[in-house]
Amino acid sequence: MTTQSPSKTSRVDFDTPAMQRHRAMRHFKDHFTRWYVAVGGLGVIVAVLLIFLYLLFEVLPLFGGAEIEERERYSASWVQPDDPPLMLAMEEQGEVAIRVARSGQVSFFNTHDGKPVLEQQLPIPADAKITSFSVETPNSRRFVVGLSNGQVLIAQHNYKVTYPNDVRLITPSLMFPYGQEPITLDPQGRALDQVAMSADSNGLTLAGSIGRELTAISVSVKRNMITGEETRSEARLALNPAEGVVKQLLIDPLRQWMYVVNGEQHIDVLALRHKGELNGRYKVVEGTGKSVTSVNLMLGGISLIVGDSSGDLKQWFMVRGNGNPQLTEIRDFDQQQGEAIALIQPEERRKVFLTIDAAGQLGVYNSTAHNNLLIEPLGDDKVQAFAIGPRADHLLVEHDSGEMSFWDVHNEHPEISWSSLWGKVWYESYPEPDYVWQSTSATSEFEPKLSLAPLTFGTLKAAFYAMLLATPLAIAAAVYTAYFMAPALRRKVKPIIELMEALPTVILGFLAGLWLAPMLEDNLPGIFSLLILTPIVFIAFAYGWSRLPARIRLLVPEGWEAVLLIPVIILLGWVCFAMSVYVEAWFFGGDMRVFLTRDMGINFDQRNSLVVGLAMGFAVIPTIFSIAEDAVFSVPRHLTQGSLALGATPWQTLSRVVILTASPGIFSAVMIGLGRAVGETMIVLMATGNTPIMDWNIFEGMRTLSANIAVEMPESEVGSTHYRVLFLAALVLLSFTFLMNTAAELIRQRLRKKYASL
Repeated sequence: MTTQSPSKTSRVDFDTPAMQRHRAMRHFKDHFTRWYVAVGGLGVIVAVLLIFLYLLFEVLPLFGGAEIEERERYSASWVQPDDPPLMLAMEEQGEVAIRVARSGQVSFFNTHDGKPVLEQQLPIPADAKITSFSVETPNSRRFVVGLSNGQVLIAQHNYKVTYPNDVRLITPSLMFPYGQEPITLDPQGRALDQVAMSADSNGLTLAGSIGRELTAISVSVKRNMITGEETRSEARLALNPAEGVVKQLLIDPLRQWMYVVNGEQHIDVLALRHKGELNGRYKVVEGTGKSVTSVNLMLGGISLIVGDSSGDLKQWFMVRGNGNPQLTEIRDFDQQQGEAIALIQPEERRKVFLTIDAAGQLGVYNSTAHNNLLIEPLGDDKVQAFAIGPRADHLLVEHDSGEMSFWDVHNEHPEISWSSLWGKVWYESYPEPDYVWQSTSATSEFEPKLSLAPLTFGTLKAAFYAMLLATPLAIAAAVYTAYFMAPALRRKVKPIIELMEALPTVILGFLAGLWLAPMLEDNLPGIFSLLILTPIVFIAFAYGWSRLPARIRLLVPEGWEAVLLIPVIILLGWVCFAMSVYVEAWFFGGDMRVFLTRDMGINFDQRNSLVVGLAMGFAVIPTIFSIAEDAVFSVPRHLTQGSLALGATPWQTLSRVVILTASPGIFSAVMIGLGRAVGETMIVLMATGNTPIMDWNIFEGMRTLSANIAVEMPESEVGSTHYRVLFLAALVLLSFTFLMNTAAELIRQRLRKKYASL
């Protein structure tokens, strides 16, 4: 019996101290990497969430309403119960106020405690008394009083601020810019029921009414530029009587229109620059039993705010149509619970107006935003007069009981509402509602126009034209490079295209604005010929190449055929640009731009969407190409080889196997390119003219959200409405990108799941 000796084969010991240390280190690296990646991913999510929350924090104050808070309430001993107020007003700081009484007593007092600062009597003739009163505009600080003898007196309250011993001292004064002697308005010496005025550096217009009769004078002032001497000339306007008893007179600051509130429901508009001829008689209140109770001009003097006996408020202004300007109702506001509007007071620096109704309720409205900001009672008793501070941060109210109340007002962003941001808004002096972005102006009476609609439209338009050019070129190039191109040529082509992505966009925008835009304007026929003929010539060249003898085609190695297109492209470009002048002369009368504008009605700007499409398409192509090419090239070889082995042609394999398998990657490439196009700043800033218009015309420019933020954020005041609206634009851009990427990821996952089984 034979026995085998045991095997002497040595076994590997996997439990040595060295292997244990190796496994422990490997385990540590695996866990560290896993947690590192997880923490990094969560950090990115948290960072994006914090950015979103920060933007939201800056934006939320835009949509807060107005708030008021009573600070003091006191009784002023110098106020006579039988001497009602004609006017209340405050200076810039809200520390000193003025009260003009029916008796002509002018009192300056401290707004916090009512202590008198200065008292003065208007220089009214002994045989006359005040019968009417009117304020020119709140920011002019001028007012006019009509007297019982047909005369008027114009006064102005001013405030001098000094700092003795580093303590602010406000010294009020009452001035008479046209002298202390009253001006005769009615030659017959009758009492003036209503009075109005408007003055500027060139003169003065005064108007008054006696019952239904109207009287007005115009004073022109001419200055000698050498001596500085002023020469005044006075002209009396012959005005026809109103059809009803005049209840109120208003003159716009430009001295162009005079508004006569007469009867119960009508306003007559007189053209002062045409000797007071009647422009029209307009019914501003509809409904039986309703009547006009209060009318006032908004900041700038263009809009009228009309309040009636039912509590309705409407805004009207002159609109220039095909014929003469017509007083047009623009918008109405929520009524104050059916109570008659007693007083209307505009702010000095914004398109905000305040109202007091018969029940003593305060209403705060913004005309442009069509927004009711606040309705709140000011106490149990009615209101005789009130004033809003120049900074719109303080409110002074005189009640029927004789008490004064002083309020803090918080109303930082009244211009913003959903309709003003995204809807058409009918702005003053515009012929119709429109989407407008105009954040700044040179005048203090400017009305900010902060519509995000044209910016969002411009963003989508720029991205659309860029993707229209970039997507087919990039995807086709990626498919050809990954599937048909020779490996040696691919190793040269792909890095060169990817290197294009490293070009600074500011350089591309610079070239697009200063070189590409003028070149396109000078060679429009050549550019369009090139865009149209390029695919046709490529197809014709490919067809001709396929019909050549095999011995000639085999001279070019497989996968190198694309190199033959380079001289074709150069030759085609030279021919198109060389023929551009002749094509322009044959078909477009020698100037294609003029032809488009005059004959076709297509506006042409040098920096337009075509320039953006070419320049930004050039910037987006490398991104889409790189990702799509990797996706196509990563399709498993066994899938393509199996398809070819089963008898499919290369084109069948490409369309039914390769493209479908790579579709998640191709779709991701397109969406990433779209995100790049949406967020692009410098190219659209330099190549579009940065004009916030809404027009799909390829020859018109646009303004995008990102470009607008880049341009206007450095010059906006921190915390202002403009500043926060720019943050809102950033939030819209972030939200749009987030939603777009989320939808893209969901679609990509579905595509991946659907074609993973191939």
